[in-house]
Amino acid sequence: MASKKTPDFPVHIDRNHLPEPEWKFPNADIGLYAKNSTPDFPPLKEAPSGAPNILLVLLDDVGFGWPSACGGLVRMPTAERVAAEGLFYNQFHTTALCSPTRAAMLTGRNHHSVASGVIAEMATGYPGYCGIIPKSCATFAELLKQAGYTCGWFGKNHNVPDNLTSAAGPFDNWPTNQGFDLFYGFISGETDQFFPSLLKNTDPIEPPARPEDGYQLTRDLADQCIGWIRTQKSIAPNRPFMAYFSTGAAHAPHQPPLDWRGRNEGRFDMGWDAYREQVHAEQIKRGVIPKGTQLTERPEQIPSWDSQPKEHQALFARQAENYADFLEHADFEAGRVIDAIETLGELDNTLIIYIIGDNGSSGEGSLVGTPNEIMSLNGRQPSMEESIAFKDRWGMPGTSPHYAVGWAWAGDTPFQWTKQVASHFGGTRNAMFVSWPKVIKDKGKQRSQFHHCIDLMPTLMEVVGIAEPQVVNGYVQRPIEGVSFAYTFEKGAQKAPSTRTKQYFEMLGNRAMYANGWMACCRHGRLPWETSGSFSFDDDQWELYHIDKDFSQAVDLADKEPVRLRQLQDLFMTEAAKYNVFPLDDSFSERLDVTLRPSYFFGREEVTFYPGMTRLPEGSGPKLVGVPFTLTVPVEVPKGGGEGVLFALGGDAAGFSLFFWEGKPRFHYNFFAIKRYDAVAPKALDAGKHTIEVTFTPTTTTPGGPADVVLSIDGKKVDSIHIDEQIPQRCGTECMDVGMDCVSPVCADYDEKGLFPYNGTIESVNFTFGKHGQPSGMERLKEATRLD
Repeated sequence: MASKKTPDFPVHIDRNHLPEPEWKFPNADIGLYAKNSTPDFPPLKEAPSGAPNILLVLLDDVGFGWPSACGGLVRMPTAERVAAEGLFYNQFHTTALCSPTRAAMLTGRNHHSVASGVIAEMATGYPGYCGIIPKSCATFAELLKQAGYTCGWFGKNHNVPDNLTSAAGPFDNWPTNQGFDLFYGFISGETDQFFPSLLKNTDPIEPPARPEDGYQLTRDLADQCIGWIRTQKSIAPNRPFMAYFSTGAAHAPHQPPLDWRGRNEGRFDMGWDAYREQVHAEQIKRGVIPKGTQLTERPEQIPSWDSQPKEHQALFARQAENYADFLEHADFEAGRVIDAIETLGELDNTLIIYIIGDNGSSGEGSLVGTPNEIMSLNGRQPSMEESIAFKDRWGMPGTSPHYAVGWAWAGDTPFQWTKQVASHFGGTRNAMFVSWPKVIKDKGKQRSQFHHCIDLMPTLMEVVGIAEPQVVNGYVQRPIEGVSFAYTFEKGAQKAPSTRTKQYFEMLGNRAMYANGWMACCRHGRLPWETSGSFSFDDDQWELYHIDKDFSQAVDLADKEPVRLRQLQDLFMTEAAKYNVFPLDDSFSERLDVTLRPSYFFGREEVTFYPGMTRLPEGSGPKLVGVPFTLTVPVEVPKGGGEGVLFALGGDAAGFSLFFWEGKPRFHYNFFAIKRYDAVAPKALDAGKHTIEVTFTPTTTTPGGPADVVLSIDGKKVDSIHIDEQIPQRCGTECMDVGMDCVSPVCADYDEKGLFPYNGTIESVNFTFGKHGQPSGMERLKEATRLD
């Protein structure tokens, strides 16, 4: 097999210290004149002989029980194709949360080892949690690039530190400084699929079309990926590529393209309890899970389907239909990329790794589902009445929907729990399919070795023939903590013992320890759909499962095997200390506060922006949520009247905007599209210079409390409003803009006006914050992340 051969590198390459030394022109003969000299050009960098192309497909928030290839009801023919032409891994694991899984996969180290113990927006000032991947942990792209590959990343990143996402950088932790030649996608945890916060490399760009024209992000990513692969092979046909196709689907907002809506109508009317039973039976029948695997019981905190009124069931069924439309489309677009590789004649020597989910299904949509996931992540859950009001628009532009927890649990069949719950396989077990026609001959077979996302990098290194480097770009490297699963590519390797014999898990206080077929685990107090509050770790109850005989973690043996349980608990403590897991922290929405991380804005009593400042991410900007401020904008109104946006924060999910509408200054506050508030000048402004001022005053320090707003023109109050509910923490994943409203519109009235740029002149946009200036949460950091 190719991975067993000694790599055929040029003899001059020092593979232990990257990059290789500068070319010294060893064969040049340099005389006084060129006609008496012999040149010796540096050769083009070449990959090892026979090195495969690599296509890594990673979907988002998809549990084990959704894909048809795993016995689920979501039709995913591309996944089935890869499985039929290669191998299906039914014991592959993630970290239970998105950016931690991605950081671990990129670096071959555990997520706490690379400072990604939680998502970037919740980073805290501890080694395992600060969100800054160390330079001592180079990515697989960096090693592949140094070995002669070209590397492109298309889609979700979510590994750039939240407070370092602005145009001021620094850009050290962006994809193009981590080994990728091209990045096209978004850097946050999620984005609107119709109005995505797109970047090309480090530059913000606007989507090339609108949803009514057929635009949707996954489709765009596939187009970009296909175009890039074709270009690379046209220019350098012998150089292998590594394409990382990382969709936002099927993470909320669940937004299929408009022309894919309705394809699953009526297919989920049976409800989540019956869905699990049906899928479990199919999984047993197909051999996806071992015979005798029990279907785990529904947690008491999740209501039964039959207990719900018919009106509620209709909403819930619509939620699952919409999600299935979204996920089926993502699989279709992954198939288009594979088809393009096949058309180029490159499929035979392309290693395809298709991982369906960076964690289990998401339970972050509340018990009733939410038309606005950003609201739920802020700790404000919708009422059933609020959700039902969006039923007919569920998944359309202007909504940011997420299904009810019951469907997340169903999507993780046959396992317990969901995303975030790293103690149980509902959070960490994800399907992986691998094909490589030139090498893998056990087509359509299954592999059941226990592996983890940190094992991806050493696998790629083995099949390409890359030694583990000691130094990369001047940084001494930490040991790679993953182990290769390339041995499973061998024919008949199903019975081969796993090279991974132990693995710890931890996320938001949920923790587990796997070792040699046994697993001790502990689900901590906060439930996945609860976004605030803290619980005592002293109250945690540990469970014990014999995974070799109990595939689904159905039979708790803690009372029967107390000695083994204690041994695994002690091993967890050892591993946790080794890999920077401490201090344990179960807080959630509290950590979304942008002031908990260093900022260029802390302490500033005044911040002034100028025309042209757009796409400043909320995590890297001044705190404008829940704080008092005065917004002052000197403008010149053109003849014929003013029209367009002066300043905007956020988008259709939540935010506020100051703009001219029908010649009148107007302040619009969008509370998660559930409530909207407007302060409007009584008449249009005459042409000439004017000063528009908005005074925003929260009436309590409690996040999400009420506030008063006063709109003034040229020093005179013209309108005021009372906001009875504020956005508690953040407006979402969009940005701050001067002179236009980029990405999606804060106010639906100007939805069809695109960016809606102001048609006059803006002198500046000035914020004043009072004598104490911009708040800093650093003094609260210790309290917010304390160990109970």
